[in-house]
Amino acid sequence: MLTLNGKKMAKSTGNNILPMDLFTGKNEMFKKPYSPEVFRFFMLQAHYTSILDISEDALNASEKGYYRLMEAVNKLPELKPANEDGAFDTKEWLKKCYAAMDDDFNSPLLIAQLFDAVKFINLVIHKNHPIGVSQWETLSKMMPEFIHEVLGIAKEQKKSSDTTLKLTGAVDLLIKLRNKARENKDFETSDQIRDQLMESGIQLKDGKEGTTFSID
Repeated sequence: MLTLNGKKMAKSTGNNILPMDLFTGKNEMFKKPYSPEVFRFFMLQAHYTSILDISEDALNASEKGYYRLMEAVNKLPELKPANEDGAFDTKEWLKKCYAAMDDDFNSPLLIAQLFDAVKFINLVIHKNHPIGVSQWETLSKMMPEFIHEVLGIAKEQKKSSDTTLKLTGAVDLLIKLRNKARENKDFETSDQIRDQLMESGIQLKDGKEGTTFSID
């Protein structure tokens, strides 16, 4: 069952999960667009038999988690294995990952195991923690397999994703500046920000819940 901010939604039909376009941002529910992979990751964090409550906070949290996961996986090939193993039992980790899949395809539990591996990978990247050859080989092979093959999350289009994040951040900043100008009754600046964004193909929409934007 899908719920939006705690309210039950109509059952989906065909491939339409929601009666709005989450991926382009052209909807009245959310302030920015979300990639299909972020939305898929969000859904996988709940068991398929449970209620899935969709909210902007939940999607934002999933977006951060998704990019954190992708960042760790993308940096795995750059790591240099050491002669000693780090503090991470890859054999036990694999057992837990397979156990999660055997448990009625418990995707939230599998994702939790993936983030246990992410913690270890980040220790290696940022804290100079050792990673042994066997550990590196196991994680380099199995992390992408669990993410892309088992969970069906497509490989990240890095340039496109980075550009989208930067654009969203820039527009959010301009919206805040515009709101500040409106509070100060500086309508000339407010209108200028709106008009210049419109010239760039970015449409602002003011509503009761705040200002949202869409990209034409």
